Formats: sequence, structure tokens, C-alpha cells
Amino acid sequence: MLQEFLNKVKNPVLKDKLEAIFAQIQQEFPSLTTEIKWNQPMFIMDGTFIIGFSAAKAHISIAPETVTMETFAKDIKEAGYEATSNLFKIKEGQEVNWDLLRNIIAFNMEEKKGYEKFWR
Repeated sequence: MLQEFLNKVKNPVLKDKLEAIFAQIQQEFPSLTTEIKWNQPMFIMDGTFIIGFSAAKAHISIAPETVTMETFAKDIKEAGYEATSNLFKIKEGQEVNWDLLRNIIAFNMEEKKGYEKFWR
């Protein structure tokens, strides 16, 4: 499923970053499942959204939901990433901040334990 998405990513730098991100998430959070919804790979826990990704021409968008964006706004800014209210972007020339990504996923998993809806 993820490979089908990755095969559509035209930018080889972004494709490599996404492959590394997906592999790391699957290694560190093996209980998460993956689904493609709205043309985006999403990591899901017990039917609820944890984090989603998309690829543009020169950046990766990472969408952890607005509550999480607000919680990690300072960390995202300190990492040098551009952000909106519901996503942040890792540009082609930027490194992946693994600690930040790990903390965001862990936060969402903890906050959404027992949550019965897909979105907050």
C-alpha cells in the first residue's frame, strides 16, 4: 500500500525521505496500521487517525491534527519547519527531525487511546 503511494512521488529526494519516515514509524510503532485515504498515507490506531503524509513538488506535508500542531508549535518552529494550523512541511533540503516526529506520534497515540472517531 505504501509502495503504491511512493511510486507516485516524482521527486527522488522526497521519495527517499518518505521511505525512511515510513520505515521508522513501522519499526518504532508496529501497532499502527496504514491506510491510503484522500490520496494520503495515514497511520491509524484502532480506527482513529494518528498522522498523515503527502508529497508536493518540493516538500513533504505532515498532518497530525490541529490539537497536536498547537501542542508542538514551538518545537516545529524550532526545527525550522513551515507550518499551518493543521500541518507542517519538511522541504527537500531539510532533515527529518526524528525526535519531533516520534514525540508527535506518541502524543497522538496517548491522547487518542480509546477514541472512537477517526478525527478529533
